[in-house]
Amino acid sequence: MSQLPDEIALWRQEYRDEKARLSATLLQQGVAPRGVRQVLRQLALSTDRLLVRLWEKAGFGVGFSLIAVGGFGRGELFPHSDVDVLVLLPDGTQVERDDSLKTRIESFIGSCWDAGLEIGSSVRTMDECVAESSRDVTIQTSLLECRLLTGSRTAFRALVSRLGEAMDPKAFFVAKTLEMRQRHQKFENTPYALEPNCKESPGGLRDLQIILWVAKAAGLGRTWDELARKGLATPLEARQIKANEALLSLIRSRLHLISGRREDRLVFDLQTAVAESFGYKAVVPPLLASEGTRNAPNARGTKRASEQLMKRYYWAAKAVAQLNQILLLNIEERLASDEAGVRPMRPINERFFDKSSMLEVASDDLYVQQPHAILETFLLYQTTVGIKGFSARTLRALYNARPIMNARFRNDPVNRATFLSILQQPEGITHAMRLMNQTSVLGRYLWVFRNIVGQMQHDLFHVYTVDQHILMVLRNVRRFFIAEHSHEYPFCSQLASGWDKPWILYVAALFHDIAKGRGGDHSELGARDVRTFCRQHGIAREDARLIEFLVSEHLTMSRMAQKEDLSDPEVIAGFARRVGNERYLTALYLLTVADIRGTSPKVWNAWKGKLLEDLYRYTLRALGGRAPDPDAVVESRKREALSLLALHALPHMAHKALWDTLDVSYFMRHQADDIAWHTRMISRPLALRSQDGNSADTSPTVVRARLSPEGEGLQVLVYTRDQSDLFARICGYFDNAGFSILEARIHTTRDGHALDSFQVVSPSLSEHYRELVAMVEKNLAQAIDVSNPLPQPTKGRLSRRVKSFPIAPRVDLRPDEKAQHWLLNVSAGDRAGLLYGIARVLAEHDISVQLAKISTLGERVEDTFLISGPQLQVNKRQIEIETRLLEVLAA
Repeated sequence: MSQLPDEIALWRQEYRDEKARLSATLLQQGVAPRGVRQVLRQLALSTDRLLVRLWEKAGFGVGFSLIAVGGFGRGELFPHSDVDVLVLLPDGTQVERDDSLKTRIESFIGSCWDAGLEIGSSVRTMDECVAESSRDVTIQTSLLECRLLTGSRTAFRALVSRLGEAMDPKAFFVAKTLEMRQRHQKFENTPYALEPNCKESPGGLRDLQIILWVAKAAGLGRTWDELARKGLATPLEARQIKANEALLSLIRSRLHLISGRREDRLVFDLQTAVAESFGYKAVVPPLLASEGTRNAPNARGTKRASEQLMKRYYWAAKAVAQLNQILLLNIEERLASDEAGVRPMRPINERFFDKSSMLEVASDDLYVQQPHAILETFLLYQTTVGIKGFSARTLRALYNARPIMNARFRNDPVNRATFLSILQQPEGITHAMRLMNQTSVLGRYLWVFRNIVGQMQHDLFHVYTVDQHILMVLRNVRRFFIAEHSHEYPFCSQLASGWDKPWILYVAALFHDIAKGRGGDHSELGARDVRTFCRQHGIAREDARLIEFLVSEHLTMSRMAQKEDLSDPEVIAGFARRVGNERYLTALYLLTVADIRGTSPKVWNAWKGKLLEDLYRYTLRALGGRAPDPDAVVESRKREALSLLALHALPHMAHKALWDTLDVSYFMRHQADDIAWHTRMISRPLALRSQDGNSADTSPTVVRARLSPEGEGLQVLVYTRDQSDLFARICGYFDNAGFSILEARIHTTRDGHALDSFQVVSPSLSEHYRELVAMVEKNLAQAIDVSNPLPQPTKGRLSRRVKSFPIAPRVDLRPDEKAQHWLLNVSAGDRAGLLYGIARVLAEHDISVQLAKISTLGERVEDTFLISGPQLQVNKRQIEIETRLLEVLAA
């Protein structure tokens, strides 16, 4: 690097020292959010002074101007934001033809970088500025906030005047609101993402900037106080906006300083550090503290520092989103009234009007005078044809009515009847509940719901805060009852079509996770909450019992389907006793599907759907008094399999060589279609082996694959001579080939062969499944037949989420109820190579795997294995196995 001129080096050091001093101020815990704007202004002023020095040193002549634009033009500068400037040239200047001027501009911009400024520059004449602004709304927005730093004031004023003349406020408003919608869609239209962008996400700083941009373009004001004076915001709203803007600005500033770069996302890696900079500390409940909990940040009921910060952030973002909507609607109405005058309104009743398809209150103080009208607003939204949303006046009235929604409001019988009526309407449930949450009405009416607004979930497979997850589950349940969505979950829609009281499921969805974050079992606490709700709202005892059952048992069916052996009649019988009857079973099934689908797009797959549906059908049969008779089930499946084999012209009795080696457990665990496929794939190699006079010991390995009948992934069959490390070799192959195992069914025949089947998925399956099938059949057979020692497992990288919210590895090993096999349950953060590592440990200890259920919940694994082996009978060996497994899970 070349030596900097002494003068610039001195300025650079002075600027660094000043910036470090101001940055230290931003990191002080004592600094109040409202003081952040003054510090950001001082950062901008310090930058102004340096730019003016560099400009003067460059020696630009008369008529040239240096103008701050964009965020820097507002007179505020975040610690690592770009310094955006415009070099305004006199009209007629052609830089490409003036080498001296070109050199001077390049020298100036270079000296800015040398002095430590992250400069973003444009060089234009006035005509070029106006032309570019008319073509690009981003440039138009950047120039809207221009500020003269130094140079020709006359040229600057002329530029501002020409830009103002060219501005079309209504077109600018439309462009910026469309831009905002597109930006919101990138963030899934929610301020409640677990890693929100405090600048760009819904409810972020950009949503506030848009209000000021469109207001300034329309000549309605440049500051929040000006908007209040013009009647576009109330004094209370202006104060609320300034307070939340200051908090978001302080969070953004500290993100920049802690990360050491321009980082606007509250990523998991930074949340704790930012939270601690605000003085937040992990809060341990008294009971856990008295017990001396060593791992307090991960203990149930503990409030992490990051969790406390994020809840504060979400409340601020929610308020910003509400106020953004109110003020933009006000500005839109003001622009529309300037063009067309006052628009007529159609009366709905004495309290509400239809104003251009928006629900409008009859008076600003309607809710103060008639509190019952608050919930009536949402009932009318559902039941009035043509209403698409709330007007700015209605939103403002709801925002200002929050203090009215107190204990007396919640206990009012009329309000309770209205709220239940909202849930019992045939349409509009999801939209009404989302609007109630957005306007803070839901949390103020259901006080227990208020506790989980903005509540983070640290279980890795939820991608929404608790309140957003609940509303997503409510939406999923609702869609079961809408014909237009019947293609999404046909079986669920079929069951829902015969269900008489959908609102029962809506109430259960609303309460199923409402006790998250309190400590204790949220299912039990939620059941207690919903029992109180049902009593207060006069819900019939029979319906209330069903709702309470659904909330208390909402995790049971998922756990049974993913962890238990569904081919075991006793498992089914026990679950049937737990649900009691078909009505309870159907309701629990619908809620379970909706719940899993509402956690994350990554959690649900067709295989989980198949497991749940199988559990439902098996249990329904048991509830009908037809407890499965193993012998009858086996004979039925054999007959159905033979019928399927006949369609493929298999020789008479060709199945016998294989079936004679199979016991009852095989036929209980496999459906007729799988049995027929296995038989077709294996019977020919068996016949060839018999003709050649080969023994079972020398029989070839058979690997066959096909598209899964469940509609997702591949079904892979392996038939080979059994060996202790077979499961590990197969897992190792799938891991190296990039496949994820959803389920493994392991069976050992009477003549010592392994007949294993796997459900696997791969990201590239849909496009190249034929090539993948051929590859699996060839390469997996080779991997099984080699006699090399098992390779060491690779140490896959943990994701950022797993690093930020680590799951304590857990191993649970215990005999099953019959004491013939052992159940192994493992839980850990997911990573590549994990399943192979587990399988390798089992192989090292000569443990046979009979059944494997692989459950990946986002970035957490919950795997269950049915295993057997002589070492499991020795306590010392058990401890060794569990210790080794914990080492693998924690690696």
